[in-house]
Amino acid sequence: MNSFFLIFIGLPVLEIYLMIKMGAKIGAFNTIALIFLTAIIGVYFAKLQGIQTLKSGMVNIYQNKVPIYEILSGASIAIAALLLIVPGFFTDFFGFLLLIPFTRKIIFNITLKNKDKVKVNKDEIIDGEVIKKKDEL
Repeated sequence: MNSFFLIFIGLPVLEIYLMIKMGAKIGAFNTIALIFLTAIIGVYFAKLQGIQTLKSGMVNIYQNKVPIYEILSGASIAIAALLLIVPGFFTDFFGFLLLIPFTRKIIFNITLKNKDKVKVNKDEIIDGEVIKKKDEL
């Protein structure tokens, strides 16, 4: 099944289902208030984490180090802020997971560990020929 289909059709269906279930448990007004509260708190913490990551990246640049972790953290914080702004409990859960530095490191380690499993076949040779026009000579 296409992952694009799952994101744009399956995710809203899941979010609506969770909102209906939460609304039945705590009430409609409380559910709406909780959605706004998680968005406000999430964006606030995303701002704090973003500033902290920017400062850490600047320290690495001043020390002539490449701020790879900070670049990845900045991208994940931006994704977390987007997930927290989108109304819903499922996206909020993953947004908060990306905001916490400890869980962010775990997610990076899991994703980057799978990078080594990609095999590159170096035995293939592609022959090529460069042809210059008379004008270039």
